[in-house]
Amino acid sequence: MKLNYRLTILIGFGFMSILAFWQFYDQVIPYMLEYTFKLGTFSANTIMSIDNVLAIFMLPLFGALSDKTRTPLGKRTPYVLIGTIFAVILMMFLSFFQRRIMFWGFFITLFLLLVVMATYRTPAVAYMPDVTPKPMRSKANAIINLVGYIGGIFATVVMMLLLKSRKSDSGEVIYYESSFFPVFVVISVFMLLSVLVMVFTVKENKVVAAANIQDDTQQTVKINGKIRPDVLKSLILILISVFLWFMSYNAVTTAFSRYCVQVWKTDLSVSSSYLLVATISAIIAFVPLGFISSRLGRKKSVLLGIVLMTVCYFIAIFIRHQTPIMYAIFGLVGIGWASINVNSFPMVVEMSTGSDIGKYTGYYYTFSMAAQITTPLLSGFLIEKAGLGYNILFPYAVFFSIFSFITMLFVKHGDCKPEMKGAAFEALTSEVD
Repeated sequence: MKLNYRLTILIGFGFMSILAFWQFYDQVIPYMLEYTFKLGTFSANTIMSIDNVLAIFMLPLFGALSDKTRTPLGKRTPYVLIGTIFAVILMMFLSFFQRRIMFWGFFITLFLLLVVMATYRTPAVAYMPDVTPKPMRSKANAIINLVGYIGGIFATVVMMLLLKSRKSDSGEVIYYESSFFPVFVVISVFMLLSVLVMVFTVKENKVVAAANIQDDTQQTVKINGKIRPDVLKSLILILISVFLWFMSYNAVTTAFSRYCVQVWKTDLSVSSSYLLVATISAIIAFVPLGFISSRLGRKKSVLLGIVLMTVCYFIAIFIRHQTPIMYAIFGLVGIGWASINVNSFPMVVEMSTGSDIGKYTGYYYTFSMAAQITTPLLSGFLIEKAGLGYNILFPYAVFFSIFSFITMLFVKHGDCKPEMKGAAFEALTSEVD
């Protein structure tokens, strides 16, 4: 059994487009809310959580809808293509309102943009397991993430190169509002081109038919059409784990740019450079981690990733200024996060059947987005309202990371057996159920 690398890479172009947007969103929109529109940290974090509120309801809904969709373009492709076109249009309007400092126009457009993004994220991610045999999904997910994170790197580099800043009389870093427009344009064009590459090079109906994946999961995870109680317990535990590690990780990625400004007294380019290192290290690690998980097992790989990230967050607590050591820390954080992502999503869809992959993909993202609703609000409250300041950021991350490790320990399903045969990088053995 071999993985179709070319097909997997091309399907990953849809995910690459999505990650380019979210990297831009996480880094630039919080700054605009606080510095362009003069909102407080708590108010900015509240707005930043809107996408996650929408996602809780929309991701499983559109995942389930795409499961039942039948068109000449396939069941996932129409959502990705149409959603991207609307997203690009709305980004141009968002830039217009930002340049004119029109808050309500900016807010309404941002809300509509987040609605559109929620309509096609689940179909885009569910595309991979549609055409990939179950034993190959960790490896395929590694490649999908590798391609996707190229989009994240692209967005980060664009922001580093195109955003122009100056120092105020008080020493505060101020970005020229006009410098954001080129970033909007470049990211939008990249998103659209990435999706068009996927659409024109992969004919979904044809590749799904050619894959002809045998769905033998029905008998192993369900009894009389209902999920087995022991499998359901594992599903709930891994979804709780997803929630907890996103509580940790997303708090850092969302607030780190402002952490650098407030604690280290640096500008956005510093936070972008550290996050870029994390992204690059994740990209380098994705494929090796796909191989390691086939040897070690998905669950152990996830647990090791959690341990690595927790240790890094703990060390970061004691670093009080900009230092090269943080490049090593964020590099290891990227590897840990990659190990979690390569294996956790395949573990969730392993408990689904072929006819409801989109729905289970929606469950996975519902819990990750629920965390991303909660963590900006909770961390923002602790930072601003409770008066703890940005120094609470890394202890906060350590706390939730530890609890994700504990819940993950009790997950018993969705794993894969370590390989006992040769051709390790080409085939994985059957899954534990």
